[in-house]
Amino acid sequence: MKVTNALGRRKSAVARVYVVAGKGNITINGREVENYFKDDSLRYIVNQPFEVTGTAGQFDVKVNVDGGGIKGQAEAIRLGISRALSEIDREAYRPALKSNGFLTRDAREVERKKPGQPGARKRFQFSKR
Repeated sequence: MKVTNALGRRKSAVARVYVVAGKGNITINGREVENYFKDDSLRYIVNQPFEVTGTAGQFDVKVNVDGGGIKGQAEAIRLGISRALSEIDREAYRPALKSNGFLTRDAREVERKKPGQPGARKRFQFSKR
């Protein structure tokens, strides 16, 4: 089977995902998923597409992820894996992934800081006199 690649993004994290038939190994930046994501909830996020489609242990995944924090990286990887699975077998996997919202890119980004203010929305205290 050929390698299927996809791109996943979340906040400022970008994940390049390569999926091939295998035994269920997930390698992120040259490290095992257990070593890269110490928290169980982040590993759960990464494995969600396989759980939903019932393909746990059928594909090997190699990921290059860059930018953002660990939560954003995990969600970027989830989107990349979902897109790759959808590309592998559109009829079988796409409906389950789409109904769980794994094929939708979460477009929320940090709003930039504005000049003359302490933050994006916050203002300095107003003094009338």
